[in-house]
Amino acid sequence: MEKVYVIGIGLIGGSMALDIKAHFKESSIIGIDANDSHLEEALTLKIIDKKATLETIIDADLIIVAVPVDVGLLILPHILDNVQERTLVIDVGSTKLPICEAVENHPNRRNYLATHPIAGTEFSGPSAAIVGLFKEKTNIICEVEKTTFILQEIGLELFKKLGMRIRYMDPKAHDKHIAYVSHLSHISSFMLGKTVVEIEKDERDIFDMAGSGFESTVRLAKSSPAMWTPIFKQNKKHVLSSLEEYIVNLTHFKKLLEDDNYQEVFNEMQNTNRIKEILNRNT
Repeated sequence: MEKVYVIGIGLIGGSMALDIKAHFKESSIIGIDANDSHLEEALTLKIIDKKATLETIIDADLIIVAVPVDVGLLILPHILDNVQERTLVIDVGSTKLPICEAVENHPNRRNYLATHPIAGTEFSGPSAAIVGLFKEKTNIICEVEKTTFILQEIGLELFKKLGMRIRYMDPKAHDKHIAYVSHLSHISSFMLGKTVVEIEKDERDIFDMAGSGFESTVRLAKSSPAMWTPIFKQNKKHVLSSLEEYIVNLTHFKKLLEDDNYQEVFNEMQNTNRIKEILNRNT
């Protein structure tokens, strides 16, 4: 894995670059980004060794596509048009069905491995990249059977070096499940933040009262709208379904309070406490 191209030098792409530099000493990390200031920053931070453009990817051993999902749909076919037989191409987007469908009939589909590392923070840009981001994190791989076997093995060896756990999933199932555990979480955080910001216009002391619970709940509201708007668009069907169920539960809880039914309020929260057991089983 001598020449590694990372397209999109943000949190995920930059963190992968740092880990690859740590584990594959012979690798040269070449950065591509629509924002030249990101490339300059990545050079200064030694995340990449040099910068390039899409026209130079012909000599790549590995290409990591770490751009917003709408951009990924546009550039992945072009990338596959220009790869050699030995080149592995992976993307790390949060939606999998649209991009898998976009290249399902591409003659170089076998070079592509559809992945979604479940890792990240609320920060973005090259300065957000950190070493070890993926350790003990889950990486969802979709349609692995459509990737040529030798390139599958290269990808799996990379993920093993980064310390990731592997799960295989159909892209349709992936997009349905991720709407609940990730996409809905971000919407909830954004809208809670919006509610409080709007109240703050009249209640100047509100943020003085905000504790760690509020901070942890709205943490995701600091995430990049440029990244998340295309995700919501691509996964609209499942996001809407998850929102509908969430709104039903919120409305039900509101009704319990209106009716002074505090025993049922207690029961609702106690029944939900079992999420601790579920999360502990998956750590």
